[in-house]
Amino acid sequence: MSSPERVTGRRVAERPPSRAARLSNRFQRSGRPSDDRAAIGVRSAALVVGTLATVAAVAAAACAVLGFGPGWLDQAAAVTIITVGAAALAARTGGRPFIFGGLALAIGLGAVLSDMERLRTGAAVLTAVCAGVLAVMATVPARRFRIAAREVLVALLISCVGALAVVGFRPMISLERFDYVSLALAFLLAVVLVYRLGAGLHGLGRRGAVVLLVGGVSLALTLAYAELLRRYGSQSMVDDVLDGVRWVRANLGAVPRPIQVLVGVPALVYGTHLRARRRQGWWVCVFGVALTCSVAGIMTNPMTGWLEAGLIILYSVLPGLVLGYLVIRVDLAFTGPRGRRARREEELAASRPEPARLQPLH
Repeated sequence: MSSPERVTGRRVAERPPSRAARLSNRFQRSGRPSDDRAAIGVRSAALVVGTLATVAAVAAAACAVLGFGPGWLDQAAAVTIITVGAAALAARTGGRPFIFGGLALAIGLGAVLSDMERLRTGAAVLTAVCAGVLAVMATVPARRFRIAAREVLVALLISCVGALAVVGFRPMISLERFDYVSLALAFLLAVVLVYRLGAGLHGLGRRGAVVLLVGGVSLALTLAYAELLRRYGSQSMVDDVLDGVRWVRANLGAVPRPIQVLVGVPALVYGTHLRARRRQGWWVCVFGVALTCSVAGIMTNPMTGWLEAGLIILYSVLPGLVLGYLVIRVDLAFTGPRGRRARREEELAASRPEPARLQPLH
């Protein structure tokens, strides 16, 4: 016997969906899934807790510097800052913040409770590296120079908070070795992270490769200038340089750091400016660790007071901003549009999308 739909030529009416199916369809049409809402809630709660913990840790470190409170206050602040910093860096770069934050907490507590010199020094180096890389990763693209200058200040603020934690671990270090090791590790970590953010080496282009080459040579020469001067400079030249350094320190209170003036600050200024236009600007920002990571070395120098450390950073940032501005002007002169109006339109159109400062980078 033929089926009803073959006789009438009509389709059999489908069975109405169940109540559970109707609720599921209604929920899918209503907006965001429940797991996304839960993730956003957890992220917001973690952000609030991390911010409050960081503020409390900075206040505790300030009290320890001024001589108030118990003797372990600076170490508790250091453990808190390294934990929050590691979790924040993992969250910003798309990692697992709870895992890395817990690992950093274990390292900090082990260094403080054991009171072993090597563990405390290792925790200090880890803190300097984490804070230096986080300071670079926390920046956002800058269409204009004043926004790029603001990003340098944001990076400095994060670096100074990390430097307080480095001091709180009370490391026993050789300053030169600490600077070299922390800078090398921070640079390698930043390269690994930016390799993904900057779409690999194949997307550099000719100008990006030139920028990387110039930045690498500048960083190497800046690090080696003292050794080159001592080995190949005449004694009169060395004496003149040392006399100039003493005069500047005696009259201005501090001497700027060449690695920050020539590499770190200009790299962050030009890198954030370029990121608003091209993704390859991340590769320029890698050299910004020369600024952010060296802040810890300045503050851990026992021969440098807090006032002189602040003056060193100030005297390094100001000429570095000027040099970064000149680099932007030269780049726009060769690659930008001609005419003031055209440059203004290009500036307004420079809006390459990138996640907000408190959102993970993808």
